[in-house]
Amino acid sequence: MQVKVYNTSAAEVGKIKLDDAVFGCEYNEALIHQAVVAYQANQRQGTKSALTRTEVRGGGIKPWRQKGTGRARQGSIRAPQWTKGGVVFAPKPRDFSKKINKKMKAQAFRSAISYKVANNELVVVDEIKLAAPKTKLVAEILKNFNYDKRTLIIVSGDSADVVRAGANIEKLVVTDAALANVYQLVSSAAVIVTKDAIKKIEEAYSI
Repeated sequence: MQVKVYNTSAAEVGKIKLDDAVFGCEYNEALIHQAVVAYQANQRQGTKSALTRTEVRGGGIKPWRQKGTGRARQGSIRAPQWTKGGVVFAPKPRDFSKKINKKMKAQAFRSAISYKVANNELVVVDEIKLAAPKTKLVAEILKNFNYDKRTLIIVSGDSADVVRAGANIEKLVVTDAALANVYQLVSSAAVIVTKDAIKKIEEAYSI
């Protein structure tokens, strides 16, 4: 398939042929969902922790006798119902990571980016070069394309200035083609990709 190529002023400057094996795949919602769940699970640190009643310091003695006080029976001041008591089913450090094999992960990416192309949510630009790493320059690019929604910019090569300039824009994520993932694609309403990034993606995901 062929798609239009724009410059950063949103003016058409040519066309580019996309590899159907990468950008023309069928939409597989179940596979994409599995890849997103695995990605989000792998981002969890799993370091939260709280103390159970057996781990809280103190409370070894019965606070008052069983009968005759008129109060409810209690066995320890570190029971869950007490202030500073232990936590019922306290969270403990654990590994939340999920595994997904490389072929499934790659196919999920192809399916997600193909969906963006099919629904006109992906725009190819010839290049993104900034005179300086300033936020307003990237904001102007988004304004030229009328993007005030969550946007993903995929670049390639020396893109440190673009990444730095886009860091302060709330609804923008800037990533390198080698680091782009399924979650970034599905969580973005619009995707801007440079021609060099297209080549890298095709090299990495072509069948």
